[in-house]
Amino acid sequence: MSRLPLTLACGDYEIVRAIKEGTVRADGIDLNVLTDMDSTTRHWRFLRNREFDVCELSASSYLVAHDQGLPIEAIPVFLHRRFRHGFVFVNKKAGIEKPADLIGKRVGIKHWQVTAILWMRGILEHEYGVPHRKLKWFQEMDQDVEVELPSDIDLTVLPDGSDVAEMLAEGELDAVIHSTIIEPIIRGDDRVGRLFPDYKAEEVAFFRKTGMFPIMHVTGIKREILEENPWVATNLQRAFGQSKAIAMKRMINPRIVPLAWYMEQWEDERALLGPDPWEYGLTEQNRRTLENMIGYSHEQGLIKKKPAVDELFVENFQGRGRGGFQI
Repeated sequence: MSRLPLTLACGDYEIVRAIKEGTVRADGIDLNVLTDMDSTTRHWRFLRNREFDVCELSASSYLVAHDQGLPIEAIPVFLHRRFRHGFVFVNKKAGIEKPADLIGKRVGIKHWQVTAILWMRGILEHEYGVPHRKLKWFQEMDQDVEVELPSDIDLTVLPDGSDVAEMLAEGELDAVIHSTIIEPIIRGDDRVGRLFPDYKAEEVAFFRKTGMFPIMHVTGIKREILEENPWVATNLQRAFGQSKAIAMKRMINPRIVPLAWYMEQWEDERALLGPDPWEYGLTEQNRRTLENMIGYSHEQGLIKKKPAVDELFVENFQGRGRGGFQI
């Protein structure tokens, strides 16, 4: 029996290992899984070049694509989440001791649309009283989807080849909000530090207050594929769920990771975040998280209207008590 061939571009994660290795196969689908690219490149190649059928995709850029009517749909499979307080870096001579000290300062970013930066701007504004319109922003790259921002956002696009992390170290920028640990931190450059030295404590406090474990990525699908094969969304989501379940059973074995206190960390995390921090679907917690992200995107000038959460994802309800799977 023939199966529908589709290309999936995603990160090389434990939770997709079973799909990548073929242990889990989406019913009726042959997936060619591509993992050898960084996320920034993957998002661009999907949004600009339409190179993949299914793609782990920047949630922020997907909101923009949806707002602009691009032919992309999504399923609520969130392959990447991360707290973001630990990704705000400062030049130690810039006089930034607390979040409010960022006001009026020069802040470097990869680009305005990056989900990690969307989240941190929103968190700084709503949790620490740092309005994003009172900072001077410097953008290293072009955006995944072109957006004309409001005129009162002070954003400078840097020349091609600029590196905001090195500009921070050299004192050309006062702070940087990034999606990854920047090179000056990795190499131990003593000119650069974190805005929140005890960032884990800030992230724990944020979760306890808001109940949000920030969603970074959704799973995008070309609209024409779903128009011709509407069953694909449900079958893919089911396969991703099976793959994650297998990964979690594997990861509970303390021998899998060479860390002395791995199980203690595992238990502490679940005591705080719950039994499935990476839950898929439009659960109550995921809805709350997505609604906040939508609000941040709107107030930061990325989208013109605020969609309901249900508008963003393909309907795949299979009836009460139906659609489960067993491992």
